[in-house]
Amino acid sequence: MDLQAGWQAYKLRVKRRRLMWRSFRSRHQLTCLNDRSAGLADDAILAFTTIRNEAHRLPYFLSHYRALGVSHFFFVDNMSSDGSAEMLAGEPDVSIWQTGASYKASRFGMDWLGWLLMHYGRRHWCLTVDADEILVFPHYPARDLRDLTLWLDAQSIPAFGALMLDMYPKGPVGEVPYQAGDDPFDTLCWFDNGPWTIRRQRPMQNLWLQGGVRERAFFDKNPRRGPTLNKLPLIRWNLRYSYVNSTHSMLPSRLNNAYEGPGGPGPSGVLLHSKFLDTVVERSREEQARGEHFNNPDLFNGYYDWLANNPQLWTPSSERYEGPDQLEKLGLMTRGDWV
Repeated sequence: MDLQAGWQAYKLRVKRRRLMWRSFRSRHQLTCLNDRSAGLADDAILAFTTIRNEAHRLPYFLSHYRALGVSHFFFVDNMSSDGSAEMLAGEPDVSIWQTGASYKASRFGMDWLGWLLMHYGRRHWCLTVDADEILVFPHYPARDLRDLTLWLDAQSIPAFGALMLDMYPKGPVGEVPYQAGDDPFDTLCWFDNGPWTIRRQRPMQNLWLQGGVRERAFFDKNPRRGPTLNKLPLIRWNLRYSYVNSTHSMLPSRLNNAYEGPGGPGPSGVLLHSKFLDTVVERSREEQARGEHFNNPDLFNGYYDWLANNPQLWTPSSERYEGPDQLEKLGLMTRGDWV
């Protein structure tokens, strides 16, 4: 290793330790409402999520991931006012913490989840997702997370990546009703199949994948400000790991090579993103007022105004969602050598 490479490796080690310290310190911001994690099996698959006012999404979220093979859920509730915490408190496979601290100041919840991953996730396969993200992958639903993680272990692959695919309705987004517990993708059944821009960023070698409907509909004049769509949601957790930027990138940096984007040769999945349920119009007004979802929220006032105006995202070139097999045929996820 030359001097410059050695210096970069040292800086990344320092960065990782600093992020781990932030997560460890953030435990003081969390109040445990219910910890039911005692007695988890060594091979239990765990899910970690930060929420605020997600009561309408939680019934389907829990149903999907239970069927997928998640053994236990760890939630951080950021002071929901819609009964989300009370709903979760009655679920036997859920442990929940609550905090009134700033979501933005906690690295958008990653400090809180980092502590829970550090404390509970070690040596487990851990799924870190938002309440509006539903993971699918090749062979689903015939095979579940148990099958997938057993295969990943056999291949010594510690991480599994996915494309976050924005799903939307036909019609103004605020006028297509959704009922809690229903499959949201019966309503949000359209998507943009690219175009995708894929870059590798130094020094962490993390993917930067952009494109899709939000870039097409709003960020077309400034595509670099569009959302990052690559994620590493499923990790065989190690005490020395840390998420850096949401679940988009990780340290140690070698983990970022687990996902190469749409059409890549390795195994990958898709996170179906239900952001554009009918509640998005009102929630956009709330999020704009709170200013908790971007490092510089004033730069995104136009984006919030666009959402608050109840846009229609569908066009004649939109793709209708037909299921996971379709996503694989389109190259949006791949099975690699998993047969």
